[in-house]
Amino acid sequence: MSVIDPPGVLLRRHGLSPRKSWGQNFLHDPGVLADIAGAVPARAPVVEIGAGLGTLTGQLLAAGHRVTAIERDRDLCAVLREELGSRADFELREADAVAFDYGAIAGPHTAVVGNLPYHLTGPLLFRLLEFHAVTGPWVVMVQREVADRLLAAAGSRRYGGTTVALGRVRAPSLVRAVSRGSFLPPPRVDSAVLRLDPRPEPLGQVPDPAAFLDLVRRTFQRRRKTLQNALSWAGTREQVLSWCAAAGADPRARPETLDAATFAALERARAGEPGRA
Repeated sequence: MSVIDPPGVLLRRHGLSPRKSWGQNFLHDPGVLADIAGAVPARAPVVEIGAGLGTLTGQLLAAGHRVTAIERDRDLCAVLREELGSRADFELREADAVAFDYGAIAGPHTAVVGNLPYHLTGPLLFRLLEFHAVTGPWVVMVQREVADRLLAAAGSRRYGGTTVALGRVRAPSLVRAVSRGSFLPPPRVDSAVLRLDPRPEPLGQVPDPAAFLDLVRRTFQRRRKTLQNALSWAGTREQVLSWCAAAGADPRARPETLDAATFAALERARAGEPGRA
């Protein structure tokens, strides 16, 4: 049971309509809202990305969570203040979620929850990745295609750099599929809710996470090449072969066949190269 009215009622009450330019699609399916709230650990404090009209916020509050909501749309912030602003367990931050400092308000038991805008999913996930060590589970709605990539196994067609980057430190699992009819207005694609839990230990340590992400990104830009050729931007042929040997990776393999631990081993070998800054 939510503590706030459905999106259609709220939009009419406040004289608003969804902003197409911002990709606003408001979730109204009670079953999906309940499943998202149910995937959050009991009583965990929550940081909600893109609170919108507060429909999911209301479910989280009803479930006993204290919610810090992030929303950048000024009109929607006015709705949230009017509908939920009097609650002691609700706090609103009018801010850009892509640039937000999650470390300032989150802790190791804080869940990050949100229906991520499709056009900002990548930037938001990589922003959260900067704070993965100081946040608890993430429960996020993403486009189904993105969910399939994050859940993909090494060697599959959907496996990519994002899978490796997040999978090294987070264990993704599917909460549920979500049809486009669950939104107002309906988007043109289906969605899925994922839970990404912090791994007890990363799948391979790296000396510099930013350098690791750069290695993964640039290597997957050449995913159809052999590993030896895909890493040619990083060093000489002899250096690349030595990194592959140290990591136990076949230089003739393609990047899409390597798991996160092997990429981490490659970065450790590369970082140890004499003369490399």
